[in-house]
Amino acid sequence: MSKVSYIENMEDWRSAFSFYIPIKIRFSETDMFGHVNNVSPFIYFEEARIEFLKFIGLFNNDYSGGMPIVADLQCDYLKQLYFNEDLKLYVKAGHIGTTSFDVHYMGVDGENELCLTGRGRMVYIDRKTGEPVSLSDSMKSSLKAE
Repeated sequence: MSKVSYIENMEDWRSAFSFYIPIKIRFSETDMFGHVNNVSPFIYFEEARIEFLKFIGLFNNDYSGGMPIVADLQCDYLKQLYFNEDLKLYVKAGHIGTTSFDVHYMGVDGENELCLTGRGRMVYIDRKTGEPVSLSDSMKSSLKAE
């Protein structure tokens, strides 16, 4: 497996995940070659990211103040996935800054083999102005705790 730029030590990186969502790969997510289309993991990332943020209390239905938005997102494809396979999509916070934080993703198949890795930057912005706002200490604590 080639080196993934945002992972220094694969074993340490993998062992730091605890939160995941199960995904059953649907037929509509595959392409004419029968494997998962290259855009589908980004949909999986979104679903897992939202569930993770809800789980730690950073994504609720109160958008009167700030809200997290995706600033960038990347995926590294390590093993093909096919229709009807089971995938566990893990999510964890990576680097936590003043107004933003990284989210890391790990997809493993039913054999616990690594299929996908990903990372993205979330920026917390003011809903009205669109300008970045500082993460509160409680937000940072929630991100670090998981």
